[in-house]
Amino acid sequence: MTDVITPVLLSGGTGTRLWPLSREALPKQFLALTGPRTLIQETALRVTGGRFAASIVICARDHRFLVAEQLRDAGVIGARIVLEPAGRGTAPAAAIAALLVAEETPDGLVLLMPADHVVTDTEAFAAALDVAVAAARGGALVTFGITPTAAETGYGYIRAGAALAGIPGAFRVAQFVEKPDRATAERYLADGGYGWNSGMFLFRADALLAEMVRLEPALLMACRDSVRQAGRDLDFVRLEEAAFLSSPARSIDHAVMEHTDKAAVVPAAIGWSDVGSWQSLWEMGGHTPDGNVVQGKVVAEGARGSYLRSEGPLVAAVGVEDIVIVATSDAVLVSRRDSVQDVKKIVDRLKAAGSGLPVQHALVRRPWGSYENIDSGTGFLVKRITVDPGQKLSLQMHHHRAEHWVVVAGTALATCGDRQVTLQMGETTYIPQGARHRLENPGQTPLVLIEVQSGAHLSEDDIVRFEDIYGRIAPSPSSGAG
Repeated sequence: MTDVITPVLLSGGTGTRLWPLSREALPKQFLALTGPRTLIQETALRVTGGRFAASIVICARDHRFLVAEQLRDAGVIGARIVLEPAGRGTAPAAAIAALLVAEETPDGLVLLMPADHVVTDTEAFAAALDVAVAAARGGALVTFGITPTAAETGYGYIRAGAALAGIPGAFRVAQFVEKPDRATAERYLADGGYGWNSGMFLFRADALLAEMVRLEPALLMACRDSVRQAGRDLDFVRLEEAAFLSSPARSIDHAVMEHTDKAAVVPAAIGWSDVGSWQSLWEMGGHTPDGNVVQGKVVAEGARGSYLRSEGPLVAAVGVEDIVIVATSDAVLVSRRDSVQDVKKIVDRLKAAGSGLPVQHALVRRPWGSYENIDSGTGFLVKRITVDPGQKLSLQMHHHRAEHWVVVAGTALATCGDRQVTLQMGETTYIPQGARHRLENPGQTPLVLIEVQSGAHLSEDDIVRFEDIYGRIAPSPSSGAG
């Protein structure tokens, strides 16, 4: 038995309740919501050091470069990034993680944790982890029950049963309870034997796999086949698609924890939040004397008890109370604080109307940099493109559009057909429709250019790639510009 823990970060979900800041292409785990680092960076850094092996991150294919970039920026090295073809819930993710750890250490400890949660008391977290390790050594499948501070109706609950013999602070799970109504939540709080379901788990790889053989054999077989046939794509582990998609979609709670006799819970007061709404961020924020949380370009006069944030235009709030205002460059949310759980309904309505606002920000990140649409009309589209130092877009062509490039900062190396040209600030080049072309930044500073597209079809699906250093040869609408 080894006490080295392999952290597994679950980087799924879309964070729709934090729209318009969180969107499908850039969900909340990749946002700096509570400090200078993003949530996934904070989570990854929380589980580094001598007692931890290199992390495993399980994420969607479209987020692979975001994960790699953010871990690199945080100084987290050696992580394995596992790409799911589609979301199937936490049970297949847990099985994948256990299978990967068991390849090297069959009885290795696996710490499963969402990448988008906050833990502010790291000492208490380490102490709870010590208790959980002792329980998991004996074969328990351990979850962490957060000591409740309010009668929350947005969380599931765990009722602790009998104490585990010889392991102070660990208990058998007596019951998993779905999200309760207000009266029931208040009773749980008064009772004192309940904790919020944190979604964090610790187990031996072989212990979880043994229970899955018994409880979810088809799910485990699909995951085993997907891992066995997985391929490597740059620094990523790409699960085999057909096998993975044959797995039923299950949460680990419903698939295993609610049916096993090995479930244990460690009550933990660790400053935890799932950052599930703008109300959560208001509660966690540094408040002004008037009870406001203010971030970005905001001017408040006579405002009280409000969350005011701008990622773009100036927000001026006068005489408002207990509201949320969040502004980005392309959307503004205004809500009462006690109504923010309904933000998802707005997102659903936008999706039903065919809007792209739930999916993409105006600024779209790519592995080589970013682009932003700044103007458009019949037959034309204007973009601001930023290419990071040393990076380059794919060698590509477009069937339906031509492009003009104007360099406004840095140095560009432009390929068009058999011709290459170096462009400095103020210089331009033209890319005819159907021409093979590539944009590179050979310099040490960011390259910024304005691209003017003209043609009958200006969608991102008009990209045919011939070479790509990021492994995106097959064109698709989700792969985006460059």
